[in-house]
Amino acid sequence: MKVSKKKLRLKYVFPKKISMKNLLVLLLVIASFLFGILVDKTIFLRSETNSVNVAADNSKDLANIQNQVLKEKYVFKIKWEDLGEKMVGDGVIDKTKLAQAITGTDELSEDLEKYFSGNQNQIELTSENSNFWVDVLWGLGLANKNKVLETGEMIAEGDTNDFASTGGWSLGTGDPMNHYSGHYYINLSDKQQELVEEIAGNIYRPCCGNSTMFPDCNHGMAALGLIELMASQDFSKDEIYKTVLAFNINWFPETYLNTAYYLKQNDRDYEKISAKEILSKTFSSSMGSESIQKKVGNIEWFGSEGGGSCEA
Repeated sequence: MKVSKKKLRLKYVFPKKISMKNLLVLLLVIASFLFGILVDKTIFLRSETNSVNVAADNSKDLANIQNQVLKEKYVFKIKWEDLGEKMVGDGVIDKTKLAQAITGTDELSEDLEKYFSGNQNQIELTSENSNFWVDVLWGLGLANKNKVLETGEMIAEGDTNDFASTGGWSLGTGDPMNHYSGHYYINLSDKQQELVEEIAGNIYRPCCGNSTMFPDCNHGMAALGLIELMASQDFSKDEIYKTVLAFNINWFPETYLNTAYYLKQNDRDYEKISAKEILSKTFSSSMGSESIQKKVGNIEWFGSEGGGSCEA
């Protein structure tokens, strides 16, 4: 049986007459549709603009904070004199080993060599020479005879040779413990010694959870040497705190950038807070700095390195 094929034609018949009421409804629907598209587009553009503005404002804030915290150069009127020569002469520092650690060669650059070749009446600190200073001050703190090393927590904890600041010292000659509190580089009066112990007990570093009274790492031992040196030259407490903070900032820049950002978010001005408070356990210990970092999140600072770590 064959099925006949018929062409089906669809025919739409427009109404011959549209009522005014229906026309108004149709126009209203079209207008509403077009208005919705316009509103959505406006909201999108406004949202996109706000995001750009927020990003720009945040970028500006970060740049301002970096300018607050990071300084291109510090010049401290601390008499270094011939300490470098003495430490090399006593074998506390092997200059070739130090040069290899700092420059990768057997020689130090001219701006660093000067600290081993004559009387220096000031110390210059930059981000470029901060590793040099942590090593040299580490040697000073380790070798200078002081009660902090002889009767403090370093002794109380047991085998003093097992700490990063002692067993980890490899830039001198012989066994590090042969130099431990073994050289009279800095002579302190009883009052100056009390000042050293007071300040050291209030200063922390982000790589450890201990104060400088327990200098079990390289940064702690370096800070101790710096505090002793400044106390012997009758610097004020405030000056010592500010100086140690400057060194800490150069050793751990990201920590203090995060701290300044955190303070700003809590309506506090970093520049108006004392160096003593910034160096406290709350902000500068490993626990404190980690807590701050979690609160501010991961911030991409402009060209900032994360900072140092303990030597072991």
